[in-house]
Amino acid sequence: MSISKPPFFDGNNYSHWKAKMTIFIQALDFNLWDIIIDGPELPHIISQEGIKTLKPRSSYTDDDRKKVQLNAKAKHVIICALNSNEFNRVSSCATAKEMWDRLEVTYEGTNQVKDAKINMLVREYEMFSMKENENISGMFVRFTNIINSLQSLNKCYTNSEMVRKRLRCLPKSWMPKVTAIEEAKVLNTLPLEEHLGSLMTHEMTIKNQEDDEEQDKKKKKVIAFKSSTTDSSEEDSDDEWP
Repeated sequence: MSISKPPFFDGNNYSHWKAKMTIFIQALDFNLWDIIIDGPELPHIISQEGIKTLKPRSSYTDDDRKKVQLNAKAKHVIICALNSNEFNRVSSCATAKEMWDRLEVTYEGTNQVKDAKINMLVREYEMFSMKENENISGMFVRFTNIINSLQSLNKCYTNSEMVRKRLRCLPKSWMPKVTAIEEAKVLNTLPLEEHLGSLMTHEMTIKNQEDDEEQDKKKKKVIAFKSSTTDSSEEDSDDEWP
């Protein structure tokens, strides 16, 4: 995907698109992001009765035009990321903030719906554990999906909390490794990729040890089989002796 082209949204996986779109807009122009989140400062006039109405274009100052153009740019970035159905959903919105908010309500629901989703995801987070025969990489993917979904709903955990949670979900056989990480006292600063790499390295060590043990068992079985065969042959020879 070109860095000048916004991530495309076809109505599926909104939380994923929202996260990518947020980064795209902030990287493009943080002023546009402010317009989308806080709303634009569109030029207004206030009548003698105190009624606030939009200025007619004919009376715009240069500063007014800059404000209007910034809102138009923000709207343009959003609509360039939408398919025809999603465009129709937001085309009547006057501001980029209204567009963004309408998509949020459509796909994330009202605040009440968001709270219900957060509660469900928090329960998934709290009950999270490593599955039987699951590897570290697969476990991290499942964990990250939950965290990303929570973050898209503005529910965030600290790095220390996430590291501790990932450690607690490991099998009992990993306790020596868990203890070593906890005693190192780096939970607050341990990056995700470093934590993942450390656990994957330990996983490979465990796998190699298990393979070595399996090979030793096989060797012992072969030796035992050869020994029993030799003893059997000697007994047969003794029986045949006149």
